[in-house]
Amino acid sequence: MLGYLVRRILIMIPTMIAISIVIFTIIHLPPGDYFSTYIAELQSQGEKANLAKIAFLKAQYGFDKPLWEQYLYWVVGLLHGDMGYSFLYDMPVNKVVGDRLLLTFVVSFVTILFTYAVAFPIGVYSATHQYSMGDYTLTFLGFLGLATPSFLLALVLVYLAHVYFGISVGGLMDAKYLDKPWSWGKVGSVFAHIWIPVIVIGTAGTAAMIRRLRANLLDELQKQYVVTARAKGLHPLKVLFKYPLRLALNPFISDIGSLLPHVISGAAVVSVVMSLPTTGPMLLDALRGQDMFLAGSFLMFMAFLTVIGVFLSDLALAAFDPRIRLHAGHGE
Repeated sequence: MLGYLVRRILIMIPTMIAISIVIFTIIHLPPGDYFSTYIAELQSQGEKANLAKIAFLKAQYGFDKPLWEQYLYWVVGLLHGDMGYSFLYDMPVNKVVGDRLLLTFVVSFVTILFTYAVAFPIGVYSATHQYSMGDYTLTFLGFLGLATPSFLLALVLVYLAHVYFGISVGGLMDAKYLDKPWSWGKVGSVFAHIWIPVIVIGTAGTAAMIRRLRANLLDELQKQYVVTARAKGLHPLKVLFKYPLRLALNPFISDIGSLLPHVISGAAVVSVVMSLPTTGPMLLDALRGQDMFLAGSFLMFMAFLTVIGVFLSDLALAAFDPRIRLHAGHGE
């Protein structure tokens, strides 16, 4: 087990290096950089750019050097906890992503809890009551959730809340708490506003998880060992929870690695529609404006979450599934 852990941790290092190279390359694929885009915008508005200041910033942050030196400058800064400087927001990246990253994590975490809390009992009920009226109803709602884009559901809820109830469901807090330090009142306002975004973002993922859990559990319930257990007179709940349900959960455990980054990135359009102060709109602006430090650092953060999540999911799979064993020499 210890050998497996050490080997997996060592594999993470070249994996993160390869991901950083890909991210850096993709960000630099469009022609020009932030400064050329900024100068073009000023010229289109009939204004003059401060070329001396731009040349100073380019030299200070290594944009006048070859790409490989720019890459090393960026990676070394990340290793020292320096995420660089956001030219788009004119402040260090650490300050730009501060509250946004915290709010994104809160929304994502609550969305994941909502997804599991709703999908787990519904999926189990649908599998154990196959072809019942409840199963048909839940199946229809699941297909409806899968077919409805999150941004469309957000638009519908924003419209209905405004037209029929005269309230705004956008944002994550009352306007009076914007740009204010954290307090208990601000925390309460966040949790009072968070439920609509959580339902919107989590609907598609919940519907997909219900369908997968139902299919996996149905497959396990039809296997010979379950039939034998029932024939021996074991209690139905014991038959269900002893092995079939544990084995049906494998896909959910293996999804841990991609779930959080997927929720963070997938909520970008919903965040724009609902005016959520999360990292989604910030990432879109950074990519459009070629703000290399902001976009690259955030993408590296999501990649790090994915690598760590995959590692944890592999360990959890070994704990839940008795068929999986981790040996010192190799993992099965």
